[in-house]
Amino acid sequence: MYDVAIIGAGIAGCSIARELAKYRLSTVLIEKDYDVANGTTKANSAIVHAGYDAKPGSLKAKFNALGNPMFDSLCRDLDVPFKRIGSLVLAFNQEEVATLEKLKDQSIINGIPGVKLLNREEVRSIEPNVSDAAAGALYAPTGGIVGPWELAIAMAENAAENGVQVLLESPVTGIVKTQQGFRINMKGKTLEAKYIVNCAGIHADEVHDMVGEPYFRILARKGEYDVFDKSAGKLVSHVIFQCPNEKGKGVLVTPSVSGNLLIGPNAQDMDDRNDLSTTAEGLDFVRKSAAKSLKALPSGAVINNFAGLRARSDRDDFIIEESRSAEGFINVAGIESPGLTAAPAIAVHVAELLGEKIGGLVPNPDFNPHRTFTVFHELQDEEKNELVKKDSRYGRIICRCEWITEGEIIDCIKRKVGATTVDGVKRRVRPGYGRCQGGFCGPRVMEILARELGKDITEIRKDAEGSYILTGETKTVRLNDGGGSDV
Repeated sequence: MYDVAIIGAGIAGCSIARELAKYRLSTVLIEKDYDVANGTTKANSAIVHAGYDAKPGSLKAKFNALGNPMFDSLCRDLDVPFKRIGSLVLAFNQEEVATLEKLKDQSIINGIPGVKLLNREEVRSIEPNVSDAAAGALYAPTGGIVGPWELAIAMAENAAENGVQVLLESPVTGIVKTQQGFRINMKGKTLEAKYIVNCAGIHADEVHDMVGEPYFRILARKGEYDVFDKSAGKLVSHVIFQCPNEKGKGVLVTPSVSGNLLIGPNAQDMDDRNDLSTTAEGLDFVRKSAAKSLKALPSGAVINNFAGLRARSDRDDFIIEESRSAEGFINVAGIESPGLTAAPAIAVHVAELLGEKIGGLVPNPDFNPHRTFTVFHELQDEEKNELVKKDSRYGRIICRCEWITEGEIIDCIKRKVGATTVDGVKRRVRPGYGRCQGGFCGPRVMEILARELGKDITEIRKDAEGSYILTGETKTVRLNDGGGSDV
């Protein structure tokens, strides 16, 4: 029997798994998909929010303020890309300027440092490509950008290295309350745990209702995005927001930690919790809205688009508490924006809740908080040469857009919680993120995966179940040319 079972391996579940690895607990992280970070975490804005816009007194405000300053040391320990570049909220008329003033006052209540109002000229001085229609902005120096799936993967890896078991491809089909705790039924297997932490994202209410009386609901809200190649990556140097509305923070424009430009999202409430489709209408709205913030948007530099579903609770706030009808079952639900920013602080809080239930947590003296990861193109020439001498696979470039080596790809497959799909490799070490979007390196990545996992290449998936890329060899066709030739 495990002490704690965490259901859902997004940013919240992975954060909690790593936090619990700091203590002498037997912990298991359960994920229905083929990889961690495969839901909302892989499809969001990648923003570390300053925290001025969350409603004072809410859990969003509390954990945003606590989580933001944790990112510097956390990302340094886990070797994850993070940049504290600051953010701007633009106002385009006097009514919106008044909204910025309210947000400034709110930042003081929420305890967010350094927030200040900028006039038109001050905005132009730090962001010359912002639209001339911008009348002012709210500046928050603690805003930042991070690699969200890189962070979740790093946390899962570090948790596993410190003793947490990670079960992938394990959809939970039922939960039974027992005298000792819970029996969790999954596809093809069963386990028992004294406590459960429910981090199931857009399915959190469904998972809770397997064992407890319903008392909250999750609404799936879809957001669509465009990704621009690195030629547009320096168009802005801060995260650029527009004034928030009732559906969120609106369409933003931001550089990414990898040097691209990202715009989005829109907001569409969905009945289908599995609908990740992009639409012409949705992307057109995103582009027109983002164009309001800038003098010019280089539409010809778009290299990809995607959609994500975020989990909005019917409380319009995070739900972080023990179930009202199932003792020992802790819900971590409705973790929408600023959930990425709040996740490390939420993890600390959940550990405290469990400590209260258990009667105190004993520190793990062997916990190692560090994870190292080789990024070949970031090394100095001397370091590259030394590495290639030790392992010639680092001398073979597989992805020429991003300069990713075979050695890096093999490493991400062989690590704990390693990649098993093409997109799993892509999220860990970036082959396929360049302008060609995997057109050249994709087949080679598949070959490496097949070889290292001992599988036939036709078994290699792009990402989710059924997303096979190859089905077999091309058939021999007999042409009716009178000579019976084969092609």
